[in-house]
Amino acid sequence: MQLQPITIGKHTLENNVVLAPLSGISDLPFRLICKKMGAGLVVSEMVACEALIRDNLTAQQKAEFHPEQGIVSVQIVGASPKNMAESAKMIQDSGADIIDINMGCPVKKVVNTYSGSALMKDEELVADILESVVNAVDIPVTLKFRTGWSEEIKNGENVAKIAEDKGIQALAVHGRTRAQMYTGSADWDFVGKIKAATKLPMLVNGDINSVQDAVTALEKSNCQGVMIGRACEGRPWFLGQVAHYLETGEILPDPTLKEQKDIVFEHYNLAVEHYGANKATKMMRKHLGWYTKGYKYGNEFRKDINKIENAEEVMDKVSDYYNALIKESESN
Repeated sequence: MQLQPITIGKHTLENNVVLAPLSGISDLPFRLICKKMGAGLVVSEMVACEALIRDNLTAQQKAEFHPEQGIVSVQIVGASPKNMAESAKMIQDSGADIIDINMGCPVKKVVNTYSGSALMKDEELVADILESVVNAVDIPVTLKFRTGWSEEIKNGENVAKIAEDKGIQALAVHGRTRAQMYTGSADWDFVGKIKAATKLPMLVNGDINSVQDAVTALEKSNCQGVMIGRACEGRPWFLGQVAHYLETGEILPDPTLKEQKDIVFEHYNLAVEHYGANKATKMMRKHLGWYTKGYKYGNEFRKDINKIENAEEVMDKVSDYYNALIKESESN
C-alpha cells in the first residue's frame, strides 16, 4: 500500500504506524518494547499538566523517555491554556521532540475537569489552548481528538480547521464521539470527512485490530497513517506487523512462543529498571494477563502471579509457564 511519509516539523517517522497514548499502559517500558517491535512512533501516556507543574512524581515518570524510543512525543492533558503552555515548555526543556495535546480522553475523571474530550464542547477554549501551547514551544505540537462530543456536537471538522489555523502540525482522530466511549464501531468514514477539512498529516485511530482493519481504515479515511492502542495490549509486535504489511504486502506471523517469552522477560526487566521491583510487580500484572490471554492454563497462571509480590518469583513462574507451553507445542 503506497503511503506518503509522515513528517512532523523536522521529524520524519520511520513508518506510518504509531502507538497511541494509553493511560496506565503506554509507560516507558511498554513504549520501548513497542518501538523495538516496529512502531514508527510511540506516544507517552497522557500527563496531567497541573501535576507536572507541581513536580508530582507520577507525572514526571509518565513524561520520562529514553533515547532508544526514537522521536520523543509526550502527551499533555488539561483545561487551562496557561498551565498547558507551562507544562509544554517544561517538557520541551527536558528534551522532548513533540508535544501532543489530548482532546480525546472520554473517561469521567478527565472530562469532569473539562479536559480531554470535554474540550470539544468549547471550540473557543480549544483555540486558546492550542494557540497558547504552540506559542510556548519551539518544537512541533500535535493533537489527538474524537469525532465530537456527541452526535449532536460532532464537530471534528471544525476542530481540525482550528488546529491547522493555530499551528498544530499533525492530527490523530479516534472514530467515535465521547458519548460512545468505546461502544459501537469507529466511524472511519467520518474520520475521512475530518481529513478532507485539513491539509495536515493525520492518523486514523479506533478498532484497528488486524492488518486488514488497518488497510480498510486507511482506505475509508484517506489518512496517511494509523494509530493503534488497545490492540497492542499483549501483542506489541502487532505494530510491526501492520507496518511491514503496509510497506511490503506481506503478513508476518506472530512471534514464536520462545520469542514471546523473551519479549515478556525484556518488558518485565525494563519495568523493574524503571519503577523498582515492588512497583513493577504490580504494574506488570495486567501486561502478563494480556500476554497470556487465550493460552492453555492462562487463567490459573494469572491467578497465581497476582498473589506474588516478589519480582523474581513472578519471573520464575513466567519462565515455567512459557517453558511448559513450548514443550507441549514441540510435542504436538
